[in-house]
Amino acid sequence: MTSAQHDDGHGHALAPPHTEEVADGVYAYVQPDGSWWINNTGFVVGTSGVLCIDTCATEARTRAFLETMDLVAGTGRRTLVNTHHHGDHTNGNCLLPYAAVIGHERCRDAVLSMGIMRPDGIFDPVDWGALEVAAPFVTFEHRLNVYVDDLLVELHHFGTAAHTTNDVVAWIPERKVLFTGDIVFNGGTPFVLMGSVSGAMWALNRLMEFDAEVLVPGHGAPCRREMIDTVGEYLRFVQETAAQTWAAGISPLEAARQIDLGPYSSLTDSERIVGNLHRAYAECAGARPGDPIDVPGAFADMVAYNGGRPLRCLA
Repeated sequence: MTSAQHDDGHGHALAPPHTEEVADGVYAYVQPDGSWWINNTGFVVGTSGVLCIDTCATEARTRAFLETMDLVAGTGRRTLVNTHHHGDHTNGNCLLPYAAVIGHERCRDAVLSMGIMRPDGIFDPVDWGALEVAAPFVTFEHRLNVYVDDLLVELHHFGTAAHTTNDVVAWIPERKVLFTGDIVFNGGTPFVLMGSVSGAMWALNRLMEFDAEVLVPGHGAPCRREMIDTVGEYLRFVQETAAQTWAAGISPLEAARQIDLGPYSSLTDSERIVGNLHRAYAECAGARPGDPIDVPGAFADMVAYNGGRPLRCLA
C-alpha cells in the first residue's frame, strides 16, 4: 500500500487524496480521512507562479501533493504559507527548497524549537521519510497581503491563541474562499490543547466576519460557513463540561470517561476530548490563551483514554 492507501483499521483502504477546484484557480488538496496527521493543503494558481497553503506530515504525502500541484499548475515560482506549526502542516516544507515560506512569527519559533515532529510512541507507527526542518523565513504578526498575479490573498492572525498560538487563515475575497487551517475541522474532533478554548471561540467569531462561500478546513472536506457554528457548539460543550467537572475536583481523564459525547461521539479522534479538557481546566484556573500547560501529560491521558493503545494514525 502507498501512503494514500493505508488501511483504516477495519480492513478498508483509505481513499486517495483528491483535488477540488473550489473557485477559479483555487484548489483544495483533500486527504481522506482527515484524522490524526492527515491534513488538507491547497494552492492558488497564477500565470507567474503558485501560492501553496501548507505541506504534509510525511515525505511521501508531501511528494504526492507536489506532483499533483505540478500537474495542475505546471512548474514555476512557488510561495508557501504555513497555517500553523504542527508537523502535519510543516514537516514537508523542506521539499519546496526554493519557495518563499511565510508564517506567523510564533510559527517560525515553534518549528525551529520543535524540529521535525515525529511523535512516535503516542501514535501508530508512521514512515515519516527523509525530512529536514524548514521554518518560515518571512513572518508577520497580524496581517500580510500576498498576490498571485493580481489576485489578493489576505493572511490573518487574530491576536489570540486558538488551535495553537500561531494560527493563520488565508482569505481570498475575490473568490470568497477561506483556508481556515485547523481552527476548523470537518468531521473530526476540534483540538485546542496547544491553543485555547475561549480563544478558538473568538477566532470562530472572526471567521464569520468573512463573506466566505467555501471553507477549506485543515482536516475534512471543503464546507460552508455552517461548519463554523458546528465547531463552536463543540467548544461550548467542552467549556461548559469543564466548568462543572473542574469545580467538582474531577480530573480531565476521569471527566472524559464519565461524560456522554452525544452528537460528537461520531467525530473522528474522540480522545481529543481529554486534551481539550486539560486546556479548558487551565482556563478555569485562570490561565490565559496559549499559556504553557503539561502537553505530554495530556497526551498520556489521551492514550490512557484509548485503552493504553497508541492513537490511531494512518499518515
